[in-house]
Amino acid sequence: MSQHLTPFGDPDKEHKVEKAKRESNYLHGEIAETLASDAECFSQEDYQVLKFHGIYQQDDRDTRVANKAAGLGKDYIYMIRVKIPGGEMTADQYLAMDRLAEDVTWNNRLRVTTRQNFQVHGVLKGDLKQTIRRTNEAMLSTLAGCGDVERNVMAPPAPFADEPHARLRETAQALARDLCPQSPAYHEIWFDGEKVDAGASSENPEPLYKDQYLPRKFKTGLALPEDNSIDAHSQDVALIGLVDDGELVGFNVLVGGGFGMTHRKEHTYARLGTPFCSIGPDQAVETVQALASIHRDFGDREDRTHARIKYIVEEQGVENVFKEFCERVSFTPGAWDDAMGELEHRDWLGAHDQGDGKQFYGVHLPNGRIIDEGPVRRKTALNKIVRALKPRVILTPNQNVILGDLDEQGVKTVERILSSLGVPLPEKLSAVERYAMACPAQPTCGLALTESERVFGHVVASLDEELEHLGLQDEPITVRMTGCPNGCARPYSADIGLVGHKPGHYDLFLGGRLDGDRMAEFVAENVPMEELVPTLRPLFEAWRDHRMPDEPLGDFYERVCGSSDRRRDIQTGDRKSPAKERVDAALAELTVSAGA
Repeated sequence: MSQHLTPFGDPDKEHKVEKAKRESNYLHGEIAETLASDAECFSQEDYQVLKFHGIYQQDDRDTRVANKAAGLGKDYIYMIRVKIPGGEMTADQYLAMDRLAEDVTWNNRLRVTTRQNFQVHGVLKGDLKQTIRRTNEAMLSTLAGCGDVERNVMAPPAPFADEPHARLRETAQALARDLCPQSPAYHEIWFDGEKVDAGASSENPEPLYKDQYLPRKFKTGLALPEDNSIDAHSQDVALIGLVDDGELVGFNVLVGGGFGMTHRKEHTYARLGTPFCSIGPDQAVETVQALASIHRDFGDREDRTHARIKYIVEEQGVENVFKEFCERVSFTPGAWDDAMGELEHRDWLGAHDQGDGKQFYGVHLPNGRIIDEGPVRRKTALNKIVRALKPRVILTPNQNVILGDLDEQGVKTVERILSSLGVPLPEKLSAVERYAMACPAQPTCGLALTESERVFGHVVASLDEELEHLGLQDEPITVRMTGCPNGCARPYSADIGLVGHKPGHYDLFLGGRLDGDRMAEFVAENVPMEELVPTLRPLFEAWRDHRMPDEPLGDFYERVCGSSDRRRDIQTGDRKSPAKERVDAALAELTVSAGA
């Protein structure tokens, strides 16, 4: 037993999900039997196991009330998440997924996630097997798209040709391969045993994850100082490339980030990653495997809301985690390299040189939706572009898409097709639109407490109108909305974070920033959606009148209104935070001082 760390939770009081995993026979469960039956849905135990296969069992929440009144059950539908390390795929793979969405989804669309995945929503139970098969035929996989394992590994999306970017793409692929579950269950269930992983052993099918896998999900991302589009501080583990004379010479490692929390549960909280160590360029896989094993052995298996590695780091100390880590790796890690410099966020919209004589072009997708809506036909536009130009396709952490390996004429073709089908070019976007993100929430997500994606366009339009009225329409602002506190759209590091609390109401967080390295502060609870802009108006006015030259909104808030106790408010569940009164007082004092 470790002398450094203590397992969380009571082993005699394991969560029911832990029992389901342990009794699943390494992710088999009774999934195959239910697939072959007339059952309308999977059991609660198999629902948990399905996630490891990249599938969420959901229902159409829009029909719940009417169905209940009519004495009917739920309308079960399934969300399938396709794992795409670094978000990178070929033109043929993109077109295969585009066709699949047309054939099996209820709304004929793909959705790009904030982890550079594809999600396919609204699949019926009878179409699950063909959906998984067709994804596999495109040389993509849904295995570990969800579940208590390493999730999709993120990487800088810009397809630059230099050595550091190429090495990070290779590292993302290696991490995805070596931390993938080894059980043959995926192939035996979905492909009738046609492809059994040669690395799986019947005696020890999961050498890393063992029979219960991890206590909760595990998220890893790769970044470079000049490209922190993955929001490195939000990851369980982030590897930030260290470059010398144009070559990757190692990584700085952040550990213990994570934005999920639960309303009114004081032992849950959002947290930024902690600087941990530096490692060599070839030690990434061993590093992440070791940290995942620490999560496996010491994470909370009694309370899933408290079962992320961030709680081990925060509550047992990063020093103790480091000591345990050193005993699990074959190398001696170095100290954090302070010479790395600050992280910078990039969205890569528009045209950019790749560095090899080619160019790439970033296309904006509101909330990651690849769909034709009225005169704006993004799905048709991307389909025509990819068919015509056969570009490399990369999904970005901002839920956009990059088209790579283009020549100068190709860039012109991209812009011509986008414009002809009503898709705004990057220069036509407002500053709020450009950096805004929202999670899917209702009607599909079972965790959503209120709307997010479906109302976000109205919120963005209202903010745009207000900022234009104040002459601030060109100032970059990150606005992120989620339908619950799990934080899938990363609201807790945004300038403005809107977190669903109950139908039509949102908790307001302020003071993060675009670069993703500062936690926003909980300011107001349960703000009605129609009052969000009026609540923010005094802050916008003060920002306009009293900011330093080129001072972003989050930096202005931090300087004038910010509190060093913001973590306390989140961590202790003090939902009646005094921050709103303090912010109001600070803004009033600014006004008085200006008048004097």
